[in-house]
Amino acid sequence: MIEFRPRYITFDCYGTLTAFGMSSLTRKLLADRVPEERMEDFLDDFEAYRIDEVLGAYKPYHQVINDALARAAKLWGIEHRDADGRAIYEAVPTWGPHPDVPEPLGVLAEHYPLVILSNAADEQIQSNVDKLGAPFHSVFTAEQAQAYKPRLQAFEYMLDQLGCGPGDILHVSSSLRYDLMPAHDLRITNKVYVNRGYEPSTPYYGYHEVNDIAGLAALLGA
Repeated sequence: MIEFRPRYITFDCYGTLTAFGMSSLTRKLLADRVPEERMEDFLDDFEAYRIDEVLGAYKPYHQVINDALARAAKLWGIEHRDADGRAIYEAVPTWGPHPDVPEPLGVLAEHYPLVILSNAADEQIQSNVDKLGAPFHSVFTAEQAQAYKPRLQAFEYMLDQLGCGPGDILHVSSSLRYDLMPAHDLRITNKVYVNRGYEPSTPYYGYHEVNDIAGLAALLGA
């Protein structure tokens, strides 16, 4: 169990709490251009370009998705259609929570103020948050911060808005690259990795590891 009692539990949203549907939709949209046996490789490239896109100066999330998809298509020598990027962006607010999320998240909300820091647009995120079924103290987006995770500026914005320091929060994510590595760099010492199989566990970054949100609640004795 975690002995530390955080002022806030801060969460990544997409992938950690909300089931991330980008790969499955992309698979459908590009089925006419990418062979099924090579689709996983294309999805890996699309993901890599999304990471690269958010490391530069801030741009709107719909542009991040479309530009990353266009770059992946160029790499593969296939046609890019702006309509595909738009379809992916517009699908984001329809995604709901992982099945393990609502009940233990509601229990945690009874004991701790819950916060989200998401690489999302303001017009998207509230629909996803509403589907989680638990009250949140604050929801912060990349659009508000004018920076995407893994940039430290996104985390600094959240801490400034909460009026607290890195040692006051427990940050929870299913992504090492977007969340737990930069959280480590910012000296957020209290971290939980929800291992949903997206990335390999890397204990160097100093976190507790669980398989679901019920595991998080158990760590906190909730």
